[in-house]
Amino acid sequence: GHGVMPSIVCSVGEVLNMGYVIAREKVTSTFKIQNTSTLTLQYSIQLDSLSPTRDKDQQKLPSFITSSLERTELVGTQNYNGLSVFSIFPTEGEIAAGKSQDFTVTFSPDHESLYYSDRLKVVLFGKKIAHVIHLKGAARDHPMFVEGGVPLDVPVESLAVTLPVSSQEVLERGNVLPLTLYYKTLQEPVRSILLVLEYIEGESSPGPAMTELKVGAIQTAQFASKKNTEFSFDSLSLLQQKGFTLDAGKGTIEPGQVKRIGVSWVPPADFRVSD
Repeated sequence: GHGVMPSIVCSVGEVLNMGYVIAREKVTSTFKIQNTSTLTLQYSIQLDSLSPTRDKDQQKLPSFITSSLERTELVGTQNYNGLSVFSIFPTEGEIAAGKSQDFTVTFSPDHESLYYSDRLKVVLFGKKIAHVIHLKGAARDHPMFVEGGVPLDVPVESLAVTLPVSSQEVLERGNVLPLTLYYKTLQEPVRSILLVLEYIEGESSPGPAMTELKVGAIQTAQFASKKNTEFSFDSLSLLQQKGFTLDAGKGTIEPGQVKRIGVSWVPPADFRVSD
């Protein structure tokens, strides 16, 4: 007899990022698996979020407490409605020798979160893991997003739906009342973004410290009538006094576009290192 190793080639590598989508809408992506061996392959597709041992696997301290800022959770935020945020079709079948099969992944988040994720495994003959894909996606309630900087939140959220606390309740409880900024048109709290720029003195001709922000607009049928999204940064003159420079203080973004905005810093003349 002849022993033959099953082998496949997948059109997607280790990560499939579905990008940003408006919450309660859905987006699809496809990938292809080709059977490069000489025998018919029986396959099944497994998601870690549907694993029968998932509850047991979760009984440990999350990585943001035990390790560092490195985010290692493969199964992230899930839908409030109990349905899988990622689904795939088909989930099982056969691929003849030399043939290929197309797979469709659907991302359908039901609330806003940046940390939707899951792990997809291609299993042959019920036991051999032939390929693993990390699925990722993010959802927003409105069609604009900003990326960059140091993470200020944690990648694991509670699935308990918490009601917003009114200002009066906060005062009655004796807590400090937080000051919240809002977009003028969206009436949504502004999320803080922390940028770290490191400038090294002592070099012959040091360049400015550099980092960048990404500002993007989501392509969506819900806001199809809105052609471009406008953005702007406030207090630019104050930033310049402190040595910060932005490539673009304002601009417009077309749906589906992401714009990179460079941020640089040179210490002003009166700057003290201890500051």
